[in-house]
Amino acid sequence: MTRQDGRGPEKLRKVTITRNYIKHAEGSCLIELGNTRVVCTATLEENVPPFLKGSGNGWFTAEYGMLPRSTVTRINRERDKISGRTFEIQRLIGRSLRAVFNTKKIGERTIKMDCDVIQADGGTRTASITGSFIALVDCLQRMKKDGAIEELPIRDYIAATSVGIYQTHPILDLTYEEDSKAEVDMNVVMTGKGEFVEIQGTAEGKTFSKVQMEKLLAVAKKGIDDLVDIERNLFKDIL
Repeated sequence: MTRQDGRGPEKLRKVTITRNYIKHAEGSCLIELGNTRVVCTATLEENVPPFLKGSGNGWFTAEYGMLPRSTVTRINRERDKISGRTFEIQRLIGRSLRAVFNTKKIGERTIKMDCDVIQADGGTRTASITGSFIALVDCLQRMKKDGAIEELPIRDYIAATSVGIYQTHPILDLTYEEDSKAEVDMNVVMTGKGEFVEIQGTAEGKTFSKVQMEKLLAVAKKGIDDLVDIERNLFKDIL
């Protein structure tokens, strides 16, 4: 099948990464997946949550938000209370990062990731994970350069993408239009070694089979392998 934007079913949208996008952040990037654009920034803090005080361990956490006109119609800012969707995405980003970074090697410090969606066209949470990995590596590289840590505490690469069944076909990296009409929608987070961190899959209107699920995971792996290749190329001089 040929999709509205001309891609084949198992092809990512054009990926553009701009590192050091925010001047004052310890690490940052703008990640663009087609028309989806997310700014990811890393902030280093010399403290940890109360449950980690005295442990010698550090912490990685994340916040996620969408600008009011990142979507077709204006959405309200989440001020006093965040939505369940936002809370779940923030936890997903944090879990994903902690899966591949060794928090014991940064001391009692916290690195907070801020993922701000400036334009949304599907895949904002998965773009946030991939972009956060890039911004976090740059933050840690800066810490190493400044003598705060001795080595980069990275176990593996990590990236994420969406897959789904659209008009009966398994497809990779869904746009908003495809996502809103998909029979199955799935978000997949994987490491560079091909191990899973998280799989979120939902059917709409009908069920899907084990065979279809395995096909979707294979398509997701293909896309994530491509994203990891981009990360490897970005960090070929330091990792």
